[in-house]
Amino acid sequence: MDGPAVDLRGMTPLSPVGRLAATVDRLSREVRAAQAEAEGRALVELAKGILVARLGCGPAQAARQLAELAEQSRVTPLEFAVDVINQAARDRVSEVTDAFLAATTAVRSSDAGDGADAGEAGAGSAAVRLRAAECGALAAADDTQAVADALLEQALRPLGAAAVAIWAAGYDGSLTLAGSAGFSAAEATRWHYVPPDVTTVARCGLAERAGQWFASLGETGLPSVGRHQYPDGGRVAVPAGTGGRIHGVLEIVWPVPLAPQPPQVVRQVEALAELCAHTLESYVPPHGAGQEPRIMPDAVELMDLADGLYDPALVLVPHLDAAGHLADFRIQHVNKSFLDPAGRPRAVVGGALLLEAYPMAAGDSELFQNVERVYATGEPFRARRINLTALVDQVPLSAVADISISRHGNAVLLIWRIEDETARLASLLQHAQRLGRIGGFEENLLTGEITWNGQLFDLYGRPQTSTPVPLEELTSHAHPDDAVTIGRFLRTLLHHRRPASAAFRLQRPDGVTRHVRLVAEPVLDTDDRLLVVRGAYQDISAQHWTEVALAATRDQLAHTEQQAIERARLTLQLQHAIMPPAQTPLRVPDLQVAVRYRPAETEQLVGGDWYDAVRLPNGLVLLCVGDVSGHGIEAATSMVVLRNALRGLAVTGAGPGQLLSWLNIVAHHLTGGVTATAVCGLYDPARRTLRWARAGHLPPVLVRGAQAGPLPLVKGMLLGAVAEASYEEDEVQLAAEDTLLMYTDGLIERRDRSVEESLAQLLSTVRPAPDSLDQHLDRLLTYSRSDTDDDTCLVGIRVG
Repeated sequence: MDGPAVDLRGMTPLSPVGRLAATVDRLSREVRAAQAEAEGRALVELAKGILVARLGCGPAQAARQLAELAEQSRVTPLEFAVDVINQAARDRVSEVTDAFLAATTAVRSSDAGDGADAGEAGAGSAAVRLRAAECGALAAADDTQAVADALLEQALRPLGAAAVAIWAAGYDGSLTLAGSAGFSAAEATRWHYVPPDVTTVARCGLAERAGQWFASLGETGLPSVGRHQYPDGGRVAVPAGTGGRIHGVLEIVWPVPLAPQPPQVVRQVEALAELCAHTLESYVPPHGAGQEPRIMPDAVELMDLADGLYDPALVLVPHLDAAGHLADFRIQHVNKSFLDPAGRPRAVVGGALLLEAYPMAAGDSELFQNVERVYATGEPFRARRINLTALVDQVPLSAVADISISRHGNAVLLIWRIEDETARLASLLQHAQRLGRIGGFEENLLTGEITWNGQLFDLYGRPQTSTPVPLEELTSHAHPDDAVTIGRFLRTLLHHRRPASAAFRLQRPDGVTRHVRLVAEPVLDTDDRLLVVRGAYQDISAQHWTEVALAATRDQLAHTEQQAIERARLTLQLQHAIMPPAQTPLRVPDLQVAVRYRPAETEQLVGGDWYDAVRLPNGLVLLCVGDVSGHGIEAATSMVVLRNALRGLAVTGAGPGQLLSWLNIVAHHLTGGVTATAVCGLYDPARRTLRWARAGHLPPVLVRGAQAGPLPLVKGMLLGAVAEASYEEDEVQLAAEDTLLMYTDGLIERRDRSVEESLAQLLSTVRPAPDSLDQHLDRLLTYSRSDTDDDTCLVGIRVG
């Protein structure tokens, strides 16, 4: 079993169009071989068929009749058959008349009444009118105005039409009013010529190549002849063409909106348009009709024109089938510059039909359809980069080309320019050199000839008419400090005959200095003699200055980073020096005291968190934590001032509220206006009571058994906000095994939660309390969910 058709080069299945084209290519060769033998026999058989239809006899009797008539006429049977066929073709107008009669009878039957006599009268009247229109059109075949009058009066006015216009299509797409009836003389004169590309009703019929039926001209908004006389009437525009070529347009006007017409009327209007086409075939616009008369070149002149072109060109003439319809185009002439996509010679393509020579033209590229459209309408066609495919031995060979199609008289000129891959690559290379600021050169060391491209002249700042600079003179065009580098480059290239490269500063005549990189290679002959040096310059000025700027930026960043590291190191040293040790030596009977300090994870965020736990001379224990706003060395030094001030004030024996009031004065006046939060408590071991106050800080947390909660809030503004402030105090009675925690916000603060939510999380973590206070504080630091990278201070006491 035969497999699917494949492309022998790529082994890929052909498309359905490819299979069809391959079959057409094979069958066309067989048809041409049998055509010469069959042409005569086909004409005789066609004549026999005509005699069978006309005489009502059988095929054998028709053959005997044809032989007898030919003998009586003293001509060959073939010649007599041709006469019979020509006579039958001339009778086609009569067939159109009969069909029109039937259609008119159906349309106008209501006007004649319901009786049989009225129908016969209407049919006879319509037959007389159509015969009269036919006779008038044929009698005035050379006078389009007389044809328009005959069509309107004898055929169209009984159908309700009020006017008719016959338009002749020009070679450039323009329209000329060749004949009209039913319009005023002034209107016909005003519309005697329509330039190309002006959209009118007639233009729609010409461009669409099909009858255009408009119910009302006013609804379309299109201009046309008689639009003021018949503003809302119906319009019909039907192309008038024969043999695949459109010669003009028949436009019919109704005074009222046009209702949908039956198919019979549509066919008869198309038949009338075909009558007009025979008249328009020989129509020549008169002088002064809005355009200069154009003399169409004959085939010989068009062939000479094609031979003068530098691009491949084909002269095509229409090839009609037996019914007079356009079937193909014959390649009448192939010019001297012809280049076939498949590499075939001119003799193979010349004389063939277009679809036989290029069967793939009916496929994706629509080449044949475009040629057909140009021949029909006369409007030229241009396209860039379309595929031309030739089928050679069932193998499609493709090329990319620019196409130009134009009609000249009864012939079509097809020009294609196949894309030159070499020129395209050269253009790409030129653009790449321009974008990369690369200039190429070649220097012949035997003849001294030097070749530069345009980019290299621009790089040197020299006009393209100047003399290129030899490699030996390169030093005189470079910065003096680069002479050693250039000398090393020339020795490697010219003496050692090896590829070399160098980067140097090029000094141009306009005083501009460019940083360039030069790469070159030697070209040796068969005897290893140096013949040519070729290479390229690249302007790397932008890259050089970018590298210089980056180097300076890196140096500056490194210096700044070093300063930041040193500043952070000094801050940490200061903080570690002034903070009390985590393992405090505080010893109080029946009381455990523990402290923890966790610095920020980022050294640049060293803050002002501080704590203190010390026994005062009066036997009380001072417990406090605080947080100075901000980070860095300023926050650390402010923290030292407040911590030491609180220690000194505490020996006065004042309560925690008074101590915070005095510390507020210190923060406001003596530390540069810093602000801070703090909790201060005085624990009495004898009474197991804690008096405490707060300055904008979170309250301490009391853990008693399985319960944990913050102490009730007392009023207290943060330190340093105002010059004088008072702070409330509160006292809490502690019991055995109670644990009290003071902390800074670095223990609980989160960016995605409120303070209340963070405090609730802390309370769930502190209970139940472990056996050891140190373990308790370590556990709090371990399970802390803070994400602000802030310092954390934690002070805890447990009553024994």
